[in-house]
Amino acid sequence: MSGKAPKGLFVPLVTPFHADESIDYEGYKRVIDYVIEGGMDGVLVGGTTGEYHMMSVEERKELIKKGCEIVGGRVHVMAGTGMNTAKATIELTNYAAECGAEYALVLPPYYHQTTEEGIYEFFREIAAGSKIGIVIYHTPGATNVELSVPLIRRLAQIENIVAVKETIDETHTSQTYMHTKDIPGFCVMEANEPLLLPSYAIGIDAAFSIIFNLLPREMRELYDLVFQKNDLAAARALNEKLSPIFDLMEEEPYPGPVKAGLDAIGMPGGIVRKPLTQPSDEMRRKMREELKKLGYDVK
Repeated sequence: MSGKAPKGLFVPLVTPFHADESIDYEGYKRVIDYVIEGGMDGVLVGGTTGEYHMMSVEERKELIKKGCEIVGGRVHVMAGTGMNTAKATIELTNYAAECGAEYALVLPPYYHQTTEEGIYEFFREIAAGSKIGIVIYHTPGATNVELSVPLIRRLAQIENIVAVKETIDETHTSQTYMHTKDIPGFCVMEANEPLLLPSYAIGIDAAFSIIFNLLPREMRELYDLVFQKNDLAAARALNEKLSPIFDLMEEEPYPGPVKAGLDAIGMPGGIVRKPLTQPSDEMRRKMREELKKLGYDVK
């Protein structure tokens, strides 16, 4: 079991697809190499940005296996392993562990709603049966399940639960951080682009972001300005410069916009799988415009 909380910048990897919706593994390797060379500390394989919810279990397993092989120990690997039952989640998590993943990202039970105690027991069972550290994926906008701060504090004290990925408002994230920062081996991970800098400013030193796929170097710089150089003025200036492209990330259903951005700089973004819709021509235009402002040679 893992007792060490993740730290630094984790990329929720896009999954490039061919025109027939099959996975483009050559493109996947190019994206992984690009973000590692850009300074990222870890990758998330098969998360929501990777469109796992439009994949079969066998496809998810193949993606996890090949993702771990491509990374080859260069950075940390987290795998999206959430399933509808604790038993199925444990099976996929331990498969990911065998492939080389160090962490597993797991959603709470959703759709068929349960109680806070039901959620607690779900994660307790998964943590006890898993060979790698469990990261709670808190994204109530997608699941309609909001975890209270007291519940997260209880979960954080379970052995082998090492982090919570917060995709929620700044108030909840900051309260969660303040109420869990004393717990050894547990951290809060920010996952909203506009909230990255405010979260860094209060001490949250672990994060996810869709935009890490597209601008790894710039996002590495933003992080280091806070935690290495203690230069908040420069960090604010860079954050302001990047804000327009932050806004584009979810102006249309993601990961369409970030894939459009990757296409624009000559990286393999590719199509999104149905029923997601392809990024509009207007989105592609806006993305090229903003990338040009950042100095990119766009296609």
